[in-house]
Amino acid sequence: MSQRGRLLWSCRRGMAELDRVLALYVHGAYQEADVSERQAFERLLDLQDADLWRCLTGLARPEDPALAALAAKLRALVGRAAC
Repeated sequence: MSQRGRLLWSCRRGMAELDRVLALYVHGAYQEADVSERQAFERLLDLQDADLWRCLTGLARPEDPALAALAAKLRALVGRAAC
């Protein structure tokens, strides 16, 4: 399985909304991301669904600045995709 395939598999969560947001990032911004952002994304995938949902909706802010920045980027991607 390719790296992209493994990432997409890891993006399969218990909430369809999370699946869509994470897959949107993998299909787009992940390809242009630098190494540190890609590592942050993999750490973000380690979060439990409820914690990840709170981060991506802005209800919580991760202590890790890289995760906080990535969560904000994902929220922006969703906003642009909705337009």
